[in-house]
Amino acid sequence: MAARILVVEDNPANLSLMEYLLRAFGYAVVTATDGAAGVDAARRESPDVILMDLQMPVLNGYECAERMRAVPALRAVPIVAVTAFAMVGDRDKILARGFDGYISKPITPDTFVGQVEAFVPASLRSSGHPAGADAPEPPAPLARGQTILVVDNSPVNLSLTASTLGPLGYDVVTAGSVGEAVEILRTRRPDLILSDIHMPGQSGYDFIALVKADARLRNIPFVFISSTVWRDRDRAAGLGFGARDFILRPIEPEAFVARIEASLRDRER
Repeated sequence: MAARILVVEDNPANLSLMEYLLRAFGYAVVTATDGAAGVDAARRESPDVILMDLQMPVLNGYECAERMRAVPALRAVPIVAVTAFAMVGDRDKILARGFDGYISKPITPDTFVGQVEAFVPASLRSSGHPAGADAPEPPAPLARGQTILVVDNSPVNLSLTASTLGPLGYDVVTAGSVGEAVEILRTRRPDLILSDIHMPGQSGYDFIALVKADARLRNIPFVFISSTVWRDRDRAAGLGFGARDFILRPIEPEAFVARIEASLRDRER
């Protein structure tokens, strides 16, 4: 049986990425979105490893570690800081305050699980392959090598999308802004465009207007993805601009892939 891992993180995108990667490798994952909830979850769930942000509401990571170490059943459980801190002395401070180690943010999807497994007891490590033997097979892509251009100003969102679609055989090309995406489109013609809406400078709406105005690009399926609170208004506006679909975060990986493949199939028809 693979380890049970508690992830305590208040940023939804970071939490989703870590949870997805760990589950993909067969680990059981418990989550909490603030420090106090993290302490409660650790007491209740008896995890084998705890991953924890340092800057969180209610209780910060240091306060959480102190309270967890006061619980006899948790004293031997590895607690790992997942943090963007990179100043001189931070490592020593983290280790001195009850942590067994740390992983730097932004995490790298290709290496993250391996970094976590350094703290997992050998008997509780997964087989080392995504989607263990008892896990359902991921949906097969329509065609290996199809190119998807993903546009989002959040590096975490870009990493999450690439780590979801890349292993299925899609060629994922990322851009952190509309301007960067336009430059990519000068030399590449993707099979689908997936774009966030609310980005600094030019928005996703500006981007789709540029795409639909270009005869070479206008027939490429364009899909919006957003976690905005103005969901109904944004969805209506996005579809009105000619988007093939409008995906709302958070969304399960299987459902996300199914929506992407549906837009690709519509194009083939």
